[in-house]
Amino acid sequence: MTAPTMTAPQLALARNAAEAALAVLPTSRALVAGDPVIPDAGTVIEGQAITARFTGAASGEVLVVVGQDLADALRESPLGELDLTAAVRPALEAAARVFGPVVLDPGQLMEPEVALSALAAKDGSVAVPLRDETEVRAVLALALSQWPGDDLGAVNISQRPAPSRAASGRGGLDMLHDVEMEVSAELGRTRMSVRELLSLTPGAIVELDRAAGSPADLLVNGRLIARGEVVVVDENFGIRITEIVSPGAE
Repeated sequence: MTAPTMTAPQLALARNAAEAALAVLPTSRALVAGDPVIPDAGTVIEGQAITARFTGAASGEVLVVVGQDLADALRESPLGELDLTAAVRPALEAAARVFGPVVLDPGQLMEPEVALSALAAKDGSVAVPLRDETEVRAVLALALSQWPGDDLGAVNISQRPAPSRAASGRGGLDMLHDVEMEVSAELGRTRMSVRELLSLTPGAIVELDRAAGSPADLLVNGRLIARGEVVVVDENFGIRITEIVSPGAE
């Protein structure tokens, strides 16, 4: 891997993007951003790649390769298999927003070799290895078709020291603590025919399969984890947890 030549603004933004991604990337180890390099086969680590395109103040593609340990932890979490793309999306968004207001597409999961090869084929691509004390554990890569603020002379990326980052020593399922998941409350259910659905009008009453006063269900990513009482908090509805549901119970 060789260090590419980039302008000073590009260098600073690539560094900042890596640091921004690290701040919200769920990992089992404390990582620091290494020297930016041109993406190639030597950048690949065992794991999964999540890539997304963004447009706005800048446009291009952002890629995060995460180690197999995170992919395995998400697959075997206590809440069942979690979406790796959704778990890493905050890191993709954080990296892209360093370039200004942008719109990020949903992203997709790819094999690291395929994703990095496609990115390396684009002009101006750069990868920042994210490593612990011994080896590279993740990779943040960028390929921008439009860089903001490109007005200084070219400098060699390898001349810039890596920023320091305090170690936190997290391990085990702690790597999932920063993963955002959808939480919803369900008062009850019912089944209706298409004819009945089409006949609904404002003011119509739909009877649910639950008696008045029964606890509401709390679901995480569609999985039942708790039940509780519906309450009002500052004019908003909330749930006071009364029961934690055991795994496998409904």
